[in-house]
Amino acid sequence: MTTLEDAAFGSRPDLAVTADPVEPEPRWLAAVVLGAQGRYARAATLLTPLLRRTDDLGALAAATLAAHRRQLGGHAAARPLDARALAHATGDDARADALLGLAADAVGVGRLDEARRLRDRAPRTTWRARVRGCWVAAEIELCAGRPGAALPHAERAAEDAVGTRHRIKSDIVLAAALAGADRPMARKLVTRARDDATDLNVLSLVWPASLLLADIDPDEAPSHRRRADDVLHSVLLRTDPRGRALAQRSPWVPDTTGPTG
Repeated sequence: MTTLEDAAFGSRPDLAVTADPVEPEPRWLAAVVLGAQGRYARAATLLTPLLRRTDDLGALAAATLAAHRRQLGGHAAARPLDARALAHATGDDARADALLGLAADAVGVGRLDEARRLRDRAPRTTWRARVRGCWVAAEIELCAGRPGAALPHAERAAEDAVGTRHRIKSDIVLAAALAGADRPMARKLVTRARDDATDLNVLSLVWPASLLLADIDPDEAPSHRRRADDVLHSVLLRTDPRGRALAQRSPWVPDTTGPTG
């Protein structure tokens, strides 16, 4: 495993990407790392030239940019990128990213039956595809108001996650599924996830974890929301204009210009 692979999918999500790689695959991996750190503008700069490719790497680049748009609440804007990824994907990794991305896009706009069909089509030949498939399955059930049905998927994601960043997100998804049934455990999980994401500079997960913690820990909700706003404000300062516009219009993203922003 290369250093960039370890940063993108292994134990070093906090790696500082100090130079922009020239070769296509390291360029994509660097963009994955930068996106996780909330450096969306720089990630988009690295990914955009790769979108011209019509191979699996071009598909992975399109699905990655789609994920970054979706992380800022732009589910509808992510859909054409994920569709482009699917059109060019041939290998299991690229097809899984594209199909699971399309499923997540569908969840964000309330098309849960479509999301289920897309999720079921995604290959599950790698740990990352299996974990991401479980996230999407859990999110479908949570959006359907069925946290009990979401729980087995969230638990499986937490068990199968190998990379540090994927473990952190799996804890967040599991906390969301547990929030109604076991609030103390949910609070413990999401607090750990937020603290780990903060320590490792995975800012893309810090502000969603803080918002979830505000719901699970209502006595400290104002403090948790201020933390979410502060981190999101920092992220948006390092986001390209398209990403900022999507975040500002999205019902999924809090307004950081308000009294706590």
